[in-house]
Amino acid sequence: MWLFSRLAALLLILLSPSVALAQPSPPGRVIHVNGSDLHYLDRGKGDPLLLVHGFGDCAANWGSIADALAENYRLIIPDLRGHGWSTDPAGSFSTLQSSKDLAALLNALGLRRVRAIGASAGGMVLLHLATREPDRISSMVLVGTASRIPDQRRAILRGTTMETLPSEVRDRWRSCAVRGDNQMRRMVDRFRSFVNDTDDVNFSAAQLHAIRARTLIVHGDRDVSFPVEIPVEMYRGIANSELWIVPNGGHMPIWGDRKSGFLRTAREFLDRKP
Repeated sequence: MWLFSRLAALLLILLSPSVALAQPSPPGRVIHVNGSDLHYLDRGKGDPLLLVHGFGDCAANWGSIADALAENYRLIIPDLRGHGWSTDPAGSFSTLQSSKDLAALLNALGLRRVRAIGASAGGMVLLHLATREPDRISSMVLVGTASRIPDQRRAILRGTTMETLPSEVRDRWRSCAVRGDNQMRRMVDRFRSFVNDTDDVNFSAAQLHAIRARTLIVHGDRDVSFPVEIPVEMYRGIANSELWIVPNGGHMPIWGDRKSGFLRTAREFLDRKP
């Protein structure tokens, strides 16, 4: 009878909603910064390299690129606020706010100066960090990044809903929405809300010229969001920069058969002496 009652109690615990719905623990570490719980991965050995994902994505989406870079660097890979395992209680995500979050994270880790790679909005976060703290980044690679939001991008923002997201984008964003559809819908709503924002990503020529980090700009010539005129403007504005326009490349021309070339070029650039 005693054994039966213990087994029954254990069964009730296992079938209780709180246990059945419990999420697994985050794979990395969590630090509280600027009102948000910021999740990040810290892996590999060597000089620190910050990897910053794009909007809707998360740290896990760096995938095999992170696996390769971890052989040479200590990787710091955050989930930006509201993304992945990071929280955003105030719904205050912006690339500017994210740059402040990452500065706080680097300070907490005792990292005064780092190399960095940013994808899309992650590159915009790095632009803020490099203009706000010019000595924080020694060298950075910006992939599919823009210093301003053109009309064609605003048209995409205006028409974005859960239903209109391209299937591959929807699947990628959903894989990062660890808190389920509510988190996913908040991301879509926040993405669309940037259609009228003229402050968050609007870097002047003077701001770009103030960047001291050596900068490699990687951009596909078939990017439907940001035409090649924008990376050319960035190249002309950032004094110590190089420009790589990828033929027939889309918004993120660093995957598939282009991955090995990107990794080779990024490593050579990041490690080059000034």
